Parts: sequence; structure tokens; C-alpha cells
Amino acid sequence: MGFKRIFGQEISKDLLIDFLNDLLEGERTIVELQFMDKEQVPDSVERRGIIYDVYCTTDTGEKIIVEMQNKRQESFKERALYYLSNAIVRQGEKGTKWKYEIKAVYGVFLMNFKLETVCEQVRRDIILINRQTGELFIDKMRFIFLELPSFGKEEEACENNFERWIYVLKNMEVLKRMPFKAQKSVFTKLEEIADLTQLSREDRMKYDKALKVYRDNYAVMECARKEGRDEGMEKGRSEEKKEIAKSMKSDGMNIERISLYTGLSNDEIEKL
Repeated sequence: MGFKRIFGQEISKDLLIDFLNDLLEGERTIVELQFMDKEQVPDSVERRGIIYDVYCTTDTGEKIIVEMQNKRQESFKERALYYLSNAIVRQGEKGTKWKYEIKAVYGVFLMNFKLETVCEQVRRDIILINRQTGELFIDKMRFIFLELPSFGKEEEACENNFERWIYVLKNMEVLKRMPFKAQKSVFTKLEEIADLTQLSREDRMKYDKALKVYRDNYAVMECARKEGRDEGMEKGRSEEKKEIAKSMKSDGMNIERISLYTGLSNDEIEKL
């Protein structure tokens, strides 16, 4: 819920740029970003798992897609590949003069769930390499997966700005004060934007409702996981996908896109 409040609005663009530059420190420098398809920005978190997408430009022209993901999605790796592939295809130009001058496309996927259960990592960097030699094959596509639940450091143990950002994002809902303001001034602005007391009554009601749905879903899934009830979890995820699909359908979204985001078949969606 804190993701959209912090990063999902024009007034906080500089915060997102700062976060991404800390993430890519020593590699790339982002100078501009724009919010993509506005229909992907929900008015309340419980309606969809996707928080928002932005399209970033670095000082050397690379394109970076950023997707904030709050809920677990089926075929998430495939969706990530689809997103980045589309960003590359959109660079194509008509005519015979274009010589495939493709800018690099990065996907930064900030997740409030674990991508894998066997091997936990806060950060996964996925690149295209030569399988035999391990050498970089081409630097035009890169995936960066960030798992908030896998970050276990306490406030005083955070060693750099990237870790400070991850700590704040993971603990946003329970923080009684904003840490790290002495180390980095951007956290002062972050505190102002994230201050729930500044929400309108209507926005606060939406926020509280979304937070309740998220916490209820999370509690159910955690309980099922601990008790080993895999079948129950699968059924719960299936019902959740159907509820999300119903909301999308009622908003007029086409069936193909609903299928892409939920993993449900066209027939299943049509019956809802």
C-alpha cells in the first residue's frame, strides 16, 4: 500500500528517481521518468495486484521499465519477460534505414512476495550470458527482482542508501517515525508524502480498506503455508484471481488483457 502512496504520483517522481539511482549506483543515472498506461494505476489496492508502471530514461538513453508489484501473480517471470520484450519491440522503426539501434531495457520488479521459496534473495540480477563461458552476450535486457520479505536487516544494520530504501519500503506500514533522515535528505520528503494524516477522508477510507484486504489475504496465506495446506492456498489464489478478474471486467478491460494479468482462460473470464 505504501508503494503507490510514495511512488505512484507525479509529485513524488524525484523520490522514485532517487531510489532507482541508488539501486543502479555506479552503473546508470536516471534523469527522467513518465507514468505509462494510466489504466494500470488502480484507485484502490485491493482491485489489482499491479501498483503502476513507469518508463525511465537514463543520461545515456537507456530505457528502464519499473513495475511495482504488491500481490503474487501467476507466471510472474513470464510476465516480466513479456513487459521487457514489448519495450524493445516498441523501439522498432518503419522503413529500410533502421539498423536495429536498440536502447537497453531494464525491468525493476519490486515485490512484496517471494519469487522463489527454495532460494531466498533480496536482489536478483538476471542478464543474458553465454552459457558455456559465462560472458555477457548482450547488455540490452536486464531483470532486477527485489524481494521485500527476504530483507531481514534492522534499521541500525543498514549499510548503504539502497538498504535504507528497502528497509523503509518493507516497514512503511509499521514505522512510527521516518529513519535515515540524517543520512539522506530525500527521506525527509518521503516522510511528508507518506504521512497518512494528510490523506483526504475519502482517500483514507480507500487506504484503510485496501490495507485490511491486504493484511487479511497475507494472514490467510501465511497460515496456510505454515500448516502445509498447499491445496487450500491454491484454491485461495484461484478465488482471488477470479475476484480480480471480475473487477477488471466490470471496469471494461478486454478479456485478453485480463487473461494476461490473471492467468485465467478466456472461457473462465467470460463465465464470471
